[in-house]
Amino acid sequence: MADTDRSLVLTLACPDQPGIVLEVARFLADHGYSILESQQFRDARTSRFFMRVQFEPVQEGAPDVQALRQAFAGVGGRLLMTWQLTRAADRARVLIMVSREGHCLNDLLYRSSIRDLHIEVAGVVSNHPDLAVLADNYEVPFHHVPVTPETRSVAERRVLELVDELDIDLVVLARYMQILSDEMCRKLDGRAINIHHSMLPSFKGARPYHQAYERGVKLVGATAHYVTADLDEGPIIEQEVARIDHSMSAAQVTALGRHNECLALARAVGLHAEHRVLLDGARTIVFR
Repeated sequence: MADTDRSLVLTLACPDQPGIVLEVARFLADHGYSILESQQFRDARTSRFFMRVQFEPVQEGAPDVQALRQAFAGVGGRLLMTWQLTRAADRARVLIMVSREGHCLNDLLYRSSIRDLHIEVAGVVSNHPDLAVLADNYEVPFHHVPVTPETRSVAERRVLELVDELDIDLVVLARYMQILSDEMCRKLDGRAINIHHSMLPSFKGARPYHQAYERGVKLVGATAHYVTADLDEGPIIEQEVARIDHSMSAAQVTALGRHNECLALARAVGLHAEHRVLLDGARTIVFR
């Protein structure tokens, strides 16, 4: 991301046709902006065009972000674009959901605290009280929302209330061991990221790393993806993999898996926060 507090980021997707880059570049130049970074991709399968462009004002009186949104609406409508225009300096407000395993939560809180990720953690939600002390260490509000089969819908309503109350941009499931309802997945579409090991479907259920160890698996990985109603099948944002061998214990394999999960999730959150991920059906376009 460019080192400036004045820059803006435009992301867009639309049917492919000649002249899209020219239209965007001309619009920005006409409104007093200079391009700092531009990336684009054409999906040959669907004939759709994707673009991310970051730019800054170079003329006095250049319109601010709100005025520029209004002005760009004409271009976006004419070219049938789905688009978003934001300030690059604005940090994504994140709500982290977690159960009892704290490795991903700890990693995200630490990276946020040292400004390694372009996020502001506005709260932590858990169905157990165990990790409240970890959130307290980083002075992040902790919300204990218990979940039982009988109270699942009530708990989900409370989480959605927190999303609204805290003005949340992104929900991160950092080893939250509860299945979200189809309705909640729809309400968080495109703004919720999950992390899990990449050994499905072979090793389902509890202790997957121990199952992999018993079978002599040589690679373990982790996948970060957007949350959808199809469990663990949302559009993939980032993955991490590591090699293991016969000399490692089950505990070492598990520790390596947790490390993979932290890396994949942090990168996915960072990419999303910098508006570098665009949805392309069941896939993602990631502008690094």
